[in-house]
Amino acid sequence: MAGASGRPSDPLAGFNFKLKMEGKLKADALFTEVSGLGSESEVIEQKVTDPNTGKPFVQKIPGRLKWGDVTLKRGITEVMDVWQWRKVVEDGDLKGARTNCSIIMCDVNGKDVASWDMINAWPSKVTGPSLKSDSNELGIEEMVLVHEGITRKS
Repeated sequence: MAGASGRPSDPLAGFNFKLKMEGKLKADALFTEVSGLGSESEVIEQKVTDPNTGKPFVQKIPGRLKWGDVTLKRGITEVMDVWQWRKVVEDGDLKGARTNCSIIMCDVNGKDVASWDMINAWPSKVTGPSLKSDSNELGIEEMVLVHEGITRKS
C-alpha cells in the first residue's frame, strides 16, 4: 500500500546496529557504523564467436563468489566483549572463535528493521581508539569480521 508520497515505503534510516551471536561466545553489542555487507562475483571473460555472424566477442560469466569483510565501529566502553572474542583467535582457537551471527539494523526507536546473517564469522582485527590529550572526541573502537557467507534476512 502506498503512503501519502505515493511510494510503497520510506527508505530505512539506520541509527544503531546490533551484533547478535550464536553459541557460547557472547559479543552482543551495539555499534554506530557498519560497512562491507554484501557479496561479489569474480568475472571470467571468455572469448567466443557468434555462431550466426562469425564475429568474435567477449562473453562475461560469473566466477567465484566472495564476501567482503564487515567492519563495525562503536564508541569505546568498559565492555570487553569484542576484545575477548579476538583473544580466542589470538590464542589459536579458530574453531572456538568461528560463530554464526547477525547484524541487525535498528531505527530511531530501537526497533529491528533489517538484518544480515553471517556464517562462521570471526574477528580478524580489533583496533582501539586513537588517544590524544587535547581532543574532546569520542574514542572509537573498530572490529573487522571475516566470514564464509552473508544473507540479508529482512
